[in-house]
Amino acid sequence: MAESTPTGPIAVDAASVAPRTKPSNYPEPFFSRMAKREKRQLGDVFGLKNFGVNLTRLAPGGESALLHTHSMQDEFIYILQGEPTLVTEASETALKPGMCAGFPAKGMAHQLVNRTGRDVVYLEIGDRTPGDEGGYPNDDIQAVMGADGKWLFTHKDGRPY
Repeated sequence: MAESTPTGPIAVDAASVAPRTKPSNYPEPFFSRMAKREKRQLGDVFGLKNFGVNLTRLAPGGESALLHTHSMQDEFIYILQGEPTLVTEASETALKPGMCAGFPAKGMAHQLVNRTGRDVVYLEIGDRTPGDEGGYPNDDIQAVMGADGKWLFTHKDGRPY
């Protein structure tokens, strides 16, 4: 790590940031689908509160998330390594290093999948708007961000997981 201030480091080597210990917040049967995803929460290292930045690695066969939308949050991805497929409700798009994509709140459902034999590495950036809700068109799950910033998951009919 680089020089520190009272609030934390000024700069770090992104690859040296420890990966998140839990690969997903989803309940089963969705949690295990994220086993091939590794996130390094870069924004948290610097105490960022308004938006998050993750350095994410998808092993072959991995998924970034379930196909999803956000009610209030915008998301942005930038591909650093590998060739993931961007899956949306409307189409699939092959991505390569240097490509990026953005997903406005209330926009099209999206996810990245790694259908190759090589790791995919990308940056994902999203705001942390309170009260956000996640919608999942292909799965029986919905999410609401709690006041504590953590996701609460239920079935679409409201039953808890």
